[in-house]
Amino acid sequence: MTLSKFFSKQTGLKTLAENSYKAINQGSYDVDMYDHNNHSVISLKKIILTCGYVPIISEIKFASPSKGKILDQSKISPMELAKQMTHSGSIGISVLTQPYLFDGSIHDLASIRKGVNVPLLMKDIMVSEVQIDAAKKAGADCILLIKSIFDKGFAEGSIEKFSEYAIKKDLEVIIEVHSEDEFEDVLKNKKQLIGINNRNLNTLEVDINVTITLLQKFDKQNNIIISESGISETNDIKKLRSIGVDAFLVGTSIMESANVFEKIQELSHV
Repeated sequence: MTLSKFFSKQTGLKTLAENSYKAINQGSYDVDMYDHNNHSVISLKKIILTCGYVPIISEIKFASPSKGKILDQSKISPMELAKQMTHSGSIGISVLTQPYLFDGSIHDLASIRKGVNVPLLMKDIMVSEVQIDAAKKAGADCILLIKSIFDKGFAEGSIEKFSEYAIKKDLEVIIEVHSEDEFEDVLKNKKQLIGINNRNLNTLEVDINVTITLLQKFDKQNNIIISESGISETNDIKKLRSIGVDAFLVGTSIMESANVFEKIQELSHV
């Protein structure tokens, strides 16, 4: 696996956080030109619970620290890609908005909001309430908070503070975990969205057994579990569903697919 020259295995998480601060300081989240503050939030949680097939959240990302460039942005518009994904059966769209290492943009999310009527997840390394404000203005329905970012003290406040701030703005929150300690800790709350990232954000190594191990060791109780990263085949879906995963966030395998429609149909109708 080739890592970006800007990414170090030793400082992976720190690098991701620092990139967010750099993007904030450079105005990447200045979205005063948009005003979706009155957008009626579409509940990702509700759609997952009522979906009649496998709930797939398709992710739009044009690059990643592990893969480098995934798709040439000049060849397709984010809105058209999101429409394809929605027509293919995706119950929601995750939009990478981090410019560094992911080639993302909050402006992609804002443009997608105009074209689809499904929940939009702003996927980013959240370290500041500035980003939550941007999520709301750009039309997101949900944000993701990475527990390890907060546990390491890389954010401007606690995960509880950020979560409360987002909820007050009528945004849903996915709490992302990777380790047993993180998962056990977040299980103290009930009926929340929990994302289990199969990717170690420090080493970038991916193993779907991360989700399997956590769900076999701990009762998920009434929480809604989303498995993230490394999901590319129907066997992955079958295996993870059998141990209690409720929804799947799939990015690279869809973005790299020659036929987005067929790939999403394949994964969502296991």
